[in-house]
Amino acid sequence: MSEDRRVLVVEDEANIRDLIETALRFHGFQTVAARTGAEALRAARAPDAGRRPDLILLDVLLPDIDGFEVCRRLRAAGDDTPVIFLTARDTPSDTVTGLTLGGDDYVTKPFSIDALVARIRAVLRRAAPAASAAAARPDDGREILRVADLELDEAHWTVRRAGVEIDLSPTEFRLLAYLMRNAGRVLTRAQLLENVWGWDRGGNPQVVETYISYLRRKLDPLGPPLIHTRRGVGYALRP
Repeated sequence: MSEDRRVLVVEDEANIRDLIETALRFHGFQTVAARTGAEALRAARAPDAGRRPDLILLDVLLPDIDGFEVCRRLRAAGDDTPVIFLTARDTPSDTVTGLTLGGDDYVTKPFSIDALVARIRAVLRRAAPAASAAAARPDDGREILRVADLELDEAHWTVRRAGVEIDLSPTEFRLLAYLMRNAGRVLTRAQLLENVWGWDRGGNPQVVETYISYLRRKLDPLGPPLIHTRRGVGYALRP
């Protein structure tokens, strides 16, 4: 993956902000900084698309609006730029709040710079635009995932059930695609965290439960339930 990606560093503490920017530039990233939530929103919505960030590293505790609200406003406006929350608040409820608002990862202070860079690279890989994936893997011969009346087209980033198109967030789409690729199998929460969120050393299982509930809320009104819970184990997608 090319390292000329632009990272927006949103942090009100100057010493931490400077440390992160210096480290990221050392690793080949471009950086732009913001000290407040308002500055972050302006930078994310730059009129010149070439100056918009590829990823936002977002502190939660900011002097004006908090990072959760910044992320909520971006997602409400249809902005799917990957967001990694950076904060000293590490309670399970805070983690779940950040990720269910549309965040892609959650890093707590104090942190290792090398680990932070690795998390940034992992999120950028997972969040590669659907258009790039389609260009790399042409439609010719590509199989569209189907289970019962549910159809998922990874090349065009679309999902339909009973002919009705369903609007999914990037994380919901990745989760549903993984469930469909493994249709009929019971997948543990740990497997889902590793393969959908990229957490290979554990994570909060409440995140999985929350996103499963989001998918059910969108899929179930269109037909019989497709996502089934195996109590104490995980989830399976099957007719």
